Amino acid sequence: MLAYPTVRTSFLFLAIALAGLLVADIAITTSNPWQDLGRFFLGVATPNFFSTEGLFTALLRTVAFAFVGVTLGSICGFLLALIYRFLPVRIFCAFIRAIHELFWALIFLQFFGFHPLTGVLAIAIPYAGIFAKVYSEILEQADPEPARLLPPGTHAFAAFLYARIPDCWAQLRTYTAYRLECGLRSSAILGFVGLPTLGFYLEASFSQGQYSDAGAMLILFYVLIATIPLWVRPRLLPAYVVAAPFFLGEGLPIVWGNVKRFFTEDIIPSPIRKGEGLAELSGWMSDLMINEALPGIWNTVVLTQIALVATGILSLLAFPLISNHFGGPVRRTSGHIFLVIARSTPEYILAYILLQLWGPSMLPAVVALALHNGGIIGHLIGRQTNTLQLRPDAPTGFARYSWELVPRVYHSFLAFLFYRWEIIMRETAILGILGIYTLGFYVDSAIQNIRFDRAMVLILITALLNIGIDALGRHIRRKLALQTMPTC
Repeated sequence: MLAYPTVRTSFLFLAIALAGLLVADIAITTSNPWQDLGRFFLGVATPNFFSTEGLFTALLRTVAFAFVGVTLGSICGFLLALIYRFLPVRIFCAFIRAIHELFWALIFLQFFGFHPLTGVLAIAIPYAGIFAKVYSEILEQADPEPARLLPPGTHAFAAFLYARIPDCWAQLRTYTAYRLECGLRSSAILGFVGLPTLGFYLEASFSQGQYSDAGAMLILFYVLIATIPLWVRPRLLPAYVVAAPFFLGEGLPIVWGNVKRFFTEDIIPSPIRKGEGLAELSGWMSDLMINEALPGIWNTVVLTQIALVATGILSLLAFPLISNHFGGPVRRTSGHIFLVIARSTPEYILAYILLQLWGPSMLPAVVALALHNGGIIGHLIGRQTNTLQLRPDAPTGFARYSWELVPRVYHSFLAFLFYRWEIIMRETAILGILGIYTLGFYVDSAIQNIRFDRAMVLILITALLNIGIDALGRHIRRKLALQTMPTC
């Protein structure tokens, strides 16, 4: 049986999501949504791999940005993990990982332009914060016994290198490989802000109604993700890392004067830059908060809570697709394919596709967030049920699902869900770039209007909101004694 606090918390979040539906903009505004959806699936079924001249170059650059960004992020993250116990380091890492890769890209675009450094840093900086947190947790959980067996007087660095690292190496390697997959998704969506990765050509194909071209790009991306174990081999990684920078492409030379001006003038609040007084600064901030920040925060929170509960519902519906306790091998294989596609497609790309088919509203964002995150959690919970042994006289069908399996995996399910809460919040904010009125919409509008001071304040608010949700999620997991999240 489930504990009362767990059930109460679940129904509380369900009630909040239902209340959010009453005020959310959930509508399909296109005239022929099902016809458009049919044309899209027809395009996926009849892909055109040779119409776009730069498609394979874009795929290569997607891989290159991912390798360089993840490599740089993992190195910096490992160094930060060594001093992660210090509060300023933890705060710094929480801040940089709370800002989405696309927000970082939008910042760097303002002074680096379409230079490869923009894409590399947009991936490396938030990933460094993520790596620092996870690496530090892995290192803290290392078995202390091997270090005690070292000769007396062994230097601390030697003890760390020969005792702790070997004990943690498998976890460090597994998690880094997982982040590489995430890096490929991050690299792909950088094309939506103009960098020459897969998202750039995907957006162009959709805007021109060329669904067969878009289908080809999506299929290539799925194949790229699915075959990672085949082409990412430990012995080949050094060659990939060395070669990747040479495939990033070339951009215009960096004008360092633009970099200086951005940090010394552009992001300084307008009243301060103009030498105005405190009253003008207060009015500027009030206008920003009332007309942009508060509406953005409201819509971001509402959309996040709806997407969180939708993710949970979809996860509970999806895990039987791959569970050994239901159906046969054909159905489980089909379920695996569905969940691989769902979790491999970045939320941003899913939301972009659905927006083209259904029109601008919160509905495409909710469905995109639920499909991606539900695919991830459903996959993890389904794998967990495969380790459970049932009695020979265990019920079958729906009774097996509701009375045998769900109660036994529900705490793990909630742990995964609350862990993904902050990630859903990050993605919700960035989906505003697509025209949904979350914080990303106001950030993008401010940048388009060359009001970088307002954009930076809004990005700072987004980061603080994400940090708050992350802290609240950890608090709830601790209060409910939910299982500690695994590292992969």
